[in-house]
Amino acid sequence: QVQLVESGGGLVQAGGSLRLSCAASGRTFSSYTMAWFRQAPGKERDFVAAISRSGGNTYYADSVKGRFTISRDNAKNTVTLQMNSLKPEDTAVYYCAAGNPGTYDSPVYQFWGQGTQVTVSS
Repeated sequence: QVQLVESGGGLVQAGGSLRLSCAASGRTFSSYTMAWFRQAPGKERDFVAAISRSGGNTYYADSVKGRFTISRDNAKNTVTLQMNSLKPEDTAVYYCAAGNPGTYDSPVYQFWGQGTQVTVSS
C-alpha cells in the first residue's frame, strides 16, 4: 500500500507560480510511476504530467508543456510539480497518483491522493 498526501495548492494570479508536492508513504515508492492529474468542476480527470520510476523520463500534457515541470526524489519519497505561467484554465483540483499503468496518461493508477485545490485568478 502507498498513501499519498498532496500539498502546496492555493490561490494565485494569472502568470504566477505554484509548487505542488506529494509525499508518499511506504518503502516501494521507487517502484512506481508517479503522475499528476487535475479535475475541474463538471469535467473529467485529465492527465497533467508523469515521471518514470527512475526519474529519467517525463511526460506532459500539451496544455502544460513548457510551463510545468515534474520531478521526484526517491530518497525522500516525494514528487513535485512546479507550475509556472499559470492561467485561469489551470484552475482545478490536482491529484497525485502512483502505479504502473499501461499508459502513463490514463487515470488507471493504483493509488491516489486526496487532491489539492489550485485556483488561478485572471
